[in-house]
Amino acid sequence: MAKNDVRNSIKLTSVDELFSTEESRADSQREKVLEIPLSEISDFPNHPFKVKADEAMLEMADSVKQYGVLVPGLVRPKPDGGYEMVAGHRRKKASELAGKETMPCIVRELDDDAATIIMVDSNLQRESILASEKAFAYKMKLEAMKRQAGRPSKNSAQVGSNSFGKESREILAEQVGESRNQISRYIRLTELTPPLLEMVDEKQIAFNPAVELSYLAEKEQQELYNTMQSEDCTPSLAQAQRMKKLSQDGRLSVDVIFSILTEEKPNQKEKLNIQRERIDRFFPKNFTEKQKEDLIVQLLESWYKKRQREQER
Repeated sequence: MAKNDVRNSIKLTSVDELFSTEESRADSQREKVLEIPLSEISDFPNHPFKVKADEAMLEMADSVKQYGVLVPGLVRPKPDGGYEMVAGHRRKKASELAGKETMPCIVRELDDDAATIIMVDSNLQRESILASEKAFAYKMKLEAMKRQAGRPSKNSAQVGSNSFGKESREILAEQVGESRNQISRYIRLTELTPPLLEMVDEKQIAFNPAVELSYLAEKEQQELYNTMQSEDCTPSLAQAQRMKKLSQDGRLSVDVIFSILTEEKPNQKEKLNIQRERIDRFFPKNFTEKQKEDLIVQLLESWYKKRQREQER
């Protein structure tokens, strides 16, 4: 080997690398759990999953207060300093409520798309997920997967099967256990205005009508929401489909919305709604809905007959 070649080869290797062992180099690259101040961790941009201080969160906060955070969060360093939460928003909130100043986290270098996919996947494991959360999560992950498919990188292993001819939407459907069509229908919900989407989350508007209503223009959706509030009613699937068609034809007005919503639906009957919390405590835990209904009717019949006898005296 020529002298110049020898000198050049030495320049390519640092002094630390020359005298370190393979084991020590591997250890330096291994991810470690660090205690990071909560004040230095910002939320993931446009995080689609709601973090509420509900009963489950308060229970988690009590656990964190007693035992600490047992599963570290995942963060990535920000270019301007500090960290961005990728997975662990609920644990961070629980830590704040528990009065903690730091939280154990794994620090990992991730590009935007890889971080988005991990963020969505970690939250989709939860038992209860709102329709709006699924809608925006599916949309964010699908867009990230499409970008990764067109720009292979070390972080794009999740969509590697694109090389076998599968589209990102098909891969996403397989990963989350939904059909491609259902993925598209959930993503359509992101076109709803916030008030309508909130009604979907609260199950005041059913999923299928909500998908149809997502095709209405923003102004039409606002007019629909106002009419629903004033008339205390929601559209059926058939009514939502009619409004979608009229909107596409440019013939959906406030008067038409009012006319459709206030028409009598087939087999329409006024319903009595009772909050479940008010009556569930009176029934055994193993009672079915049918058993509860039968018992309520039985008690009402008994009360009615007693009232009739009192009036006849």
